[in-house]
Amino acid sequence: MKIVVAIKQVPSRDSQLRVNSSRTWIDDADFGWEINEPDAYALEAGLQLKEKVTGEVVVLCAGPERAGQTIREALAKGADRAIHIETDAAGPSDPLILARMMARALESEKPELVMTGLQSDDLGYGQTGVILAEVMGLPHATIIMNIEQAGAGIKVKRELEDGWFQYVEMPLPALVTVQSGATKLRYATLMGIKRAKTKEVRRVPAAELGAAGQASIRLDRIYTPEKTKHSQIFDGSAKEAVGKLVEKLRFEARVI
Repeated sequence: MKIVVAIKQVPSRDSQLRVNSSRTWIDDADFGWEINEPDAYALEAGLQLKEKVTGEVVVLCAGPERAGQTIREALAKGADRAIHIETDAAGPSDPLILARMMARALESEKPELVMTGLQSDDLGYGQTGVILAEVMGLPHATIIMNIEQAGAGIKVKRELEDGWFQYVEMPLPALVTVQSGATKLRYATLMGIKRAKTKEVRRVPAAELGAAGQASIRLDRIYTPEKTKHSQIFDGSAKEAVGKLVEKLRFEARVI
């Protein structure tokens, strides 16, 4: 089975966030970088499935040159080869444009299963995976906790609300988005790190893939929340004032 796992490089969790001078994004000059956590779980799920059914795991990553570090980490953990879509800076923030680029990059691969994380830690749209499924014309399922082979297809376990789960059988090829915490992540071994240096990384400039269509999302401005103080005096009796206070706390402050 050919499994493609889409991964993303995001700022490390202990990075100090500061808005850049143009107020369009975060100043990332001094950031540390790591693999997006949900994508790490998608990679682990793909590697475990490969161990059960045999085949290969191909990682797909869009990002600048520094994303190569995250790609090598995925290869060191057991992925067989990689496709690096080379972009400027962090790459497109529009999930539709990104999904179209990824679909173009995978045209020659013909994967049986495409896996992504549920969402990214930096932007958190939770849309790239499902849009990619639509662009590629694949059936998809989200919030996946477990994947098993079922005849010619797969059976997946979806996480619902209040401790409920749903089991769905899907034909292949298909796409799934994986939930964080679904399994225990593996570490790259010393041998895996050495082998990663010799594994194939196919580099594809983003310009060759195009970005057909106008961006559907634009970030105009980002800023830190402003701290303000506001006082309000409730008229009426003590009982009436308490009722008004409870209403404010419940429906405006949403703390009770």
